[in-house]
Amino acid sequence: MKILFETGNQGKLKEVQAIFGALGHEVEQLKDEYPEIQADTLEEVVVAGLEWLWNKHKMPIIIDDSGIFIHSLKGFPGVYSAYVFKTLGCPGILKQMEGIDERKAEFKCCAGYVDSEGKITTTSGVCQGRIISEMRGSGGFGYDPIFVPESHEETFAQMDLEEKNTLSHRGRAFRSLAETMGKE
Repeated sequence: MKILFETGNQGKLKEVQAIFGALGHEVEQLKDEYPEIQADTLEEVVVAGLEWLWNKHKMPIIIDDSGIFIHSLKGFPGVYSAYVFKTLGCPGILKQMEGIDERKAEFKCCAGYVDSEGKITTTSGVCQGRIISEMRGSGGFGYDPIFVPESHEETFAQMDLEEKNTLSHRGRAFRSLAETMGKE
């Protein structure tokens, strides 16, 4: 099956292509930015994006929205992670966390699919971990250089794609989505 994935992020595209490719599906990038609403949950953002894309294209499409939720910062940046990354980046988050001992965080992802009839399905994935005090690694993207998943010592940016996909919030959400799509 050929699946269109709307993203401008080449890192996300590679991750999703690897996940679906392992299941025998081909993922092709759709470059058509949709208006990203400001909302309280990742799922609200995904559903609104899928509705907009389906109304425009009338074809099956997948998208996702992800965020890093830092416990000591009361879940910040959360649903605003992309904006905060563009404005502050990893150095800004590390600055916000100077002097803070409690460094637990979780990456969350909501993956969504709209089928040819306009029916929307969403799934979620979570990866627990912690924010370290310095950037490490050159792989991945976004907050990967400062996030270490639970029971590991390497950041996502230090892991190869296969290992990251096994552990990550996005990997979990998209594997669940692929399973759900396979049952329909």
